[in-house]
Amino acid sequence: NNIIEFKQIIGRGTRLFEGKDYFTIYDFVKAYEHFSDPEWDGEAIEVETATDPLQPPKSTAMPYPAAPQNPSLEVRERAAKIKVKLADGKARTIQHMTATSFWHPDGTPMSAQQFMEALFGKLPDFFVNETELRTLWSDPITRKKLLAGLADKGFGKDQLLEMQRIIEAPNSDLFDVLAHVAYALEPLTRKNRADRAMAGVSEHFSAKHQVFLDFVLAHYVDLGVDELDVENLRGLLTLKYSDSMSDALKDLGAPQEINRTFCGFQKYLYA
Repeated sequence: NNIIEFKQIIGRGTRLFEGKDYFTIYDFVKAYEHFSDPEWDGEAIEVETATDPLQPPKSTAMPYPAAPQNPSLEVRERAAKIKVKLADGKARTIQHMTATSFWHPDGTPMSAQQFMEALFGKLPDFFVNETELRTLWSDPITRKKLLAGLADKGFGKDQLLEMQRIIEAPNSDLFDVLAHVAYALEPLTRKNRADRAMAGVSEHFSAKHQVFLDFVLAHYVDLGVDELDVENLRGLLTLKYSDSMSDALKDLGAPQEINRTFCGFQKYLYA
């Protein structure tokens, strides 16, 4: 298993993308001595040690073109990001990651681009258009079923959170990950989404309901969409009303009404 992992680590360096002219492996502990395999790797080539980590080692046998002496910001930015054009013809920009947590069902590593392409191909099994995605995501019950269904197909929450980072939307909602992959929509920050939602909340809910929902949205902005799960409602009430459920009932109504308010306002987040 160790030698397989070592080969995978080395293999990641050989993945190509626009602007990548070479790669350098730093083996501080001489791991290659433990996993030497001349039959597989061929004979090692002696190279001079590079003094500048931005420059490739000098060698007459170097199979890669030399890196630019002073790589510009434009080149570095191009190397950091790649465009992925999916079957709809629209391009998505993702960070180039030298290591990912995406895996094929057989346990082999999967690139971010491969994961995005696979997710794009499966999403039509769960919703037919953007409107249906918004409807499913707006209800905590159907949102939970959607996430469970995606996880069953190999697209779990951890992988979606990783994709959220790779599309450079760390402060967005997981909804934005799905909408970006499926329809190339630009992600919104949770703060932006919450501010928009309060317009609908202020129009359709009483002043006391607005105070509680503003509290809920603050937790959503800080911690993410999990705060909107029905299972978290009691905890949010406890935090807001300091264990005095009688005050919550006085302000917000009977438990059934509180539940309807908590679930019902979420459609304004994803309108």
